[in-house]
Amino acid sequence: MDDLFHLESKPPVAEVRPHTFTVHGRAISDNYSWLKAENWRDVLKDPAALPADIRAYLDAENAYTEAALGDLVSLRKTLVAEMRGRIREDDSGVPEPDGAFAYYTRHREGGQHPLVCRRPRTVVVIPGQGAETAGTGGPEEGEEILLDGDEEGKGLPFFELAAAVHADDHTRLAWSADSKGSELHTIRVRDLGTGQDLPDSIEATTGEVVWSADGLSFHYVAVDENHRPARVMHHVLGTEQAADTLLYEERDSGFFVHIETTQSRDYLAITASDHETSEVHLLDRKSPDATLLCVQPREPLLIYSVENWGNHLFILTNADGAEDFKIVTTRIGASGRAHWNDLIPHRRGVMIRHQHVIAQHLVRLEIENARPRIVVRDTQGNEHVVAFAEEAYSLGLQPGHEFETAVIRFTYSSMTTPAETYDYDCTTRARQLRKRQTIPSGHDAAAYVTRRIFATAPDGESVPISLLHRRDLVLDGSAPLLLYGYGSYGTMMPAAFRTNQLSLVDRGFVYAIAHVRGGTEKGWHWYMDGKRGKKPNTFTDFVACGRALAEAGYTTPGRIVAHGGSAGGMLMGAVANLAPELFAGIVADVPFVDVLNTMLDGDLPLTPPEWPEWGNPGASEEDFETILSYSPYDNVSAQNYPAILALGGLTDPRVTYWEPAKWVARLRATMTGGGPVLMRINMEAGHGGAAGRFDRLEEVALIYAFALRAVGRAGAGEGPQS
Repeated sequence: MDDLFHLESKPPVAEVRPHTFTVHGRAISDNYSWLKAENWRDVLKDPAALPADIRAYLDAENAYTEAALGDLVSLRKTLVAEMRGRIREDDSGVPEPDGAFAYYTRHREGGQHPLVCRRPRTVVVIPGQGAETAGTGGPEEGEEILLDGDEEGKGLPFFELAAAVHADDHTRLAWSADSKGSELHTIRVRDLGTGQDLPDSIEATTGEVVWSADGLSFHYVAVDENHRPARVMHHVLGTEQAADTLLYEERDSGFFVHIETTQSRDYLAITASDHETSEVHLLDRKSPDATLLCVQPREPLLIYSVENWGNHLFILTNADGAEDFKIVTTRIGASGRAHWNDLIPHRRGVMIRHQHVIAQHLVRLEIENARPRIVVRDTQGNEHVVAFAEEAYSLGLQPGHEFETAVIRFTYSSMTTPAETYDYDCTTRARQLRKRQTIPSGHDAAAYVTRRIFATAPDGESVPISLLHRRDLVLDGSAPLLLYGYGSYGTMMPAAFRTNQLSLVDRGFVYAIAHVRGGTEKGWHWYMDGKRGKKPNTFTDFVACGRALAEAGYTTPGRIVAHGGSAGGMLMGAVANLAPELFAGIVADVPFVDVLNTMLDGDLPLTPPEWPEWGNPGASEEDFETILSYSPYDNVSAQNYPAILALGGLTDPRVTYWEPAKWVARLRATMTGGGPVLMRINMEAGHGGAAGRFDRLEEVALIYAFALRAVGRAGAGEGPQS
């Protein structure tokens, strides 16, 4: 593979600093543990604190990768131009009505960051959209720009707006942003009358904000010394952060805290949860000093979430063996589990992913066999379904601001169909198209095909695959294929429209998503069959998908580029060890590859909350043996590997930079052939990479250029088909 990459220099060699430790009587060797900075907490807050020897090594790796891909600079620029050409630069979201106003975000031509805006409710148009979708008119029609993300991020190497939440009386906006990529957000408050920020500044938060009903105070989530969201604080406007009072503190380091309002906006809802247990507390927003109500004390493996309708609670839960969830009801004064009454019973294989409660309707988003649908139920118990006919598609509910309404908003797309936003009247069943995603450079959906096929896993399970290719593609096995996978935390990978993918598809690629176990595409059991002791199912499912696609004529072994990020990056590392011959290349984006070491380090931000997902190898010898059996870093072996591109972020608190760095070092020192193994660490960003919408395209272009090179499609004349 090296001959495809025209390498002219040798890769950096990480220094070997022997380190051995013993767990459950087993000696573990880790020669590259030094790449983990002892002062990693300081680095999250200030990248300049990175020790000089580690910085020198990461800089050398970045330089080597740029040199190895240096002849692809022109291709990368072409890819960026193509992808940018598919973005409506002055795009706007559909305004969400709330009282006298409608709120939305939009971008200006050439802008990297969003503008938070509002206009009078009577002028609910989308700037630049035609009359068929939302009327006409431009941003000058009564628009107020409440927050200019481009202006706030000016001159900063990293800037990401996290939240912008208006008070109930519409006079103030609480907004939060991250300026390091480390997900340590600062909250500020803007007076919407003057357009100026108040002196209030709240540091080291998750960015979440919930206003009190009177708009004179708000609640937020503060992170602890290990970067974990642990405390809900109450801030009164005009006071210092040091004077903020504690409302809730989570003592279990394995539980993270999240806040939001119920759809009615009657309550602040505090959720403490890990990956398999949750607990919800409610606070009346009209009485910030009132006593918290615990809906149901936590029980191991009991998951629930809460909405309210007056004094009635609607609870989405897996109680009583409802593995794919059910909806129960009770009252505020008798909220405990003993008082729960089934409203929507459990049906195995039909997973209720979300509930949405408005004045006269209960709306739920369900998924069955990887296909979503919306079900609307009125107060009389009558139900009807909102669904679509394509083989594979994505469907999502958007909550909106209002409760006293019969209108819900949902988005629909497929791998061939650009996103459409609809307002749907639950009473009349009228469906209004509010926005259709426009592709300035043009898009002919009829030129593409999206399909849903299935692979058979080694244990006989049927694994769904969503795929996209040009209609004129000859399926003789010669096409290269990009296979994307994730398979963790119960996350479902939607078969949604993504404009960037067309740059590969138009160059003859098949683009496929492997809906492997560890997600919930086929219900909760699909998740449970891909976690802890059953985690290897995720990896064998992915390999089975690759082989099934080859057998069906979509590609050939050795013509597949695998791509996954975060926990999906762990999947990439595992399949690289398991079936390297299947892949021409592997892209591991912020890859969780040092699983054993990370799960043994209880001080890291995410480790205790991750134990339910992967197991606790320090406390359990069985978990230790399972993780050791697949941890990508610990299972690198003396074999040929495909070309590998590993990407990371210096200030990433989720998958720390040293995971890809250690993995790459061990790969190079151990593999017997193949490659090359390349790594790029973004020295100014974290888990999500670059924050600006156009800056992100540079990272995608790097990935796609690597994929094209890995299959020999990066040469002159390999432009997109018309």
